[in-house]
Amino acid sequence: MNRTSSSTWVKGIANMFSSQGVDVARLFEVAGVDMAPLDQPDGRFGPEDISKLWELAVNWTGNPALGLDRELTAKYVNFDVVSYVMLSSPNLRIGLENFSRYLALISDVATFMLEPEGSNSWLVLGHIGNTHPVPRQRQEYGLLALLTLCQWVTRRDVRPLAAEFIFPDPVALEPYRRAFDCRVSFNQAATRLLVAASDLDAPNPAHDAEMFSLLRGVIEARLKSLGNASTSHRVSEEIIRQLHLGEPRRGGIARALALSERSLQRRLQQEGANFQQLLDDARRELACKYLAQERYSLGQITHLLGFSDESNFFRASKRWFGTSPGLYRRQIG
Repeated sequence: MNRTSSSTWVKGIANMFSSQGVDVARLFEVAGVDMAPLDQPDGRFGPEDISKLWELAVNWTGNPALGLDRELTAKYVNFDVVSYVMLSSPNLRIGLENFSRYLALISDVATFMLEPEGSNSWLVLGHIGNTHPVPRQRQEYGLLALLTLCQWVTRRDVRPLAAEFIFPDPVALEPYRRAFDCRVSFNQAATRLLVAASDLDAPNPAHDAEMFSLLRGVIEARLKSLGNASTSHRVSEEIIRQLHLGEPRRGGIARALALSERSLQRRLQQEGANFQQLLDDARRELACKYLAQERYSLGQITHLLGFSDESNFFRASKRWFGTSPGLYRRQIG
């Protein structure tokens, strides 16, 4: 799957870089990334290109906490029409469910899910489609952008109860404390924010059912033009969300998509797709991501891909890459 992020999102990041003294035209040139899509409403950028821009910008500014600034994020982040779907939702919890459903319009490189923790919930952010590790600044900026969006939608000072990051301890902790205003910890299993139920369930002041219906139609039409409205795409995304829980079953995926199993099978057949192939493709894509990051052991990757044991993972690796997971990791390292 050719995953991309929208020009709207990337342009906001580029403008943020520029505000910090980065020569954006030169940045794109040195990174070998074409600037033209920035000015195209339907322009898209690949995941590796965006990572190159982040790595260079961090290097040029000498700021390892680049992007961890509430004022900059509030000024430059742009979630396009998806933010207005959230704004017109009854509350933040439903708004975030809609955000997850329509995030592909902004980026199908990013992944998002709500994970319950008692009455509260974790807002879990990740990336996929990359064959090299994602710069920490890119993912940390995304998490702060999501918090900023929650505050804008609710008109509340949403304060997370905790912020966790997959990355090692940073050079300086203070930028994280200022940005998230809560307990922060590193070397965790996921990059995520814990948000209180009181913030998730408070009524949105701008809730508008008619506006929501209108905007949903606009987004679904744009997703269709991107090829992200197909049943096979939705199945692939749901498989990716569920794999860490074990091998997904077709019936479970159908329920998650509010379809009967028979309807799901019929729609996939109409699109020339089948569930097992989509499952295998999703596993292969995630394997590329995890094997590029040394912090994941082969045992952990086996679990994250939903395999019951490492022997199944090894056989799949031979089929995907023509070699074992360990050798493939050394080849791409």
